[in-house]
Amino acid sequence: MANQLNHGLIMLLRPQTGLIIAGGISAALLGGALLFQYVGGMAPCELCIWQRWPHVAIIGLALMGLCGVKPQVMLGLILIAGIISVGLGGYHAGIEWRLWAGPTGCTANLDFSGDISKLTEQLLATDMVRCDQVVWSLLGLSMAGWNALVSLDIIAIALISLLRAVR
Repeated sequence: MANQLNHGLIMLLRPQTGLIIAGGISAALLGGALLFQYVGGMAPCELCIWQRWPHVAIIGLALMGLCGVKPQVMLGLILIAGIISVGLGGYHAGIEWRLWAGPTGCTANLDFSGDISKLTEQLLATDMVRCDQVVWSLLGLSMAGWNALVSLDIIAIALISLLRAVR
């Protein structure tokens, strides 16, 4: 039974189908981020912007693969971009959960050594949108967490589609 399901799933995700689904997921994630920014008024932090680039790459790679530019290679590159997206989203979520410190220009890691002028300089150099604050969450996951979780789907789809291409 499991073998039949596995075989059916691999048969379902031809390389072209995988390209469409992976590109569609990335387009939905990127579109959602832009809606939160421009319609919802939630300005992105520096790490939020970084997380958008793998999705831009996945959309472009999917389009190139659908246009006939080596679909298997494009799926492999989508797989790599998906891994990068999971890494960035997980890193950002970890900063939000205070598991580790983020980049100094993006979090509230201020060094107060007793000199008020240096502290003032640090405050002025710190971005207004901080990476360590959750501005929106659903079911306990921030946008960064959801990005990491959904990007795992992109990885799975690329892998399954690559398996189909090899068979």
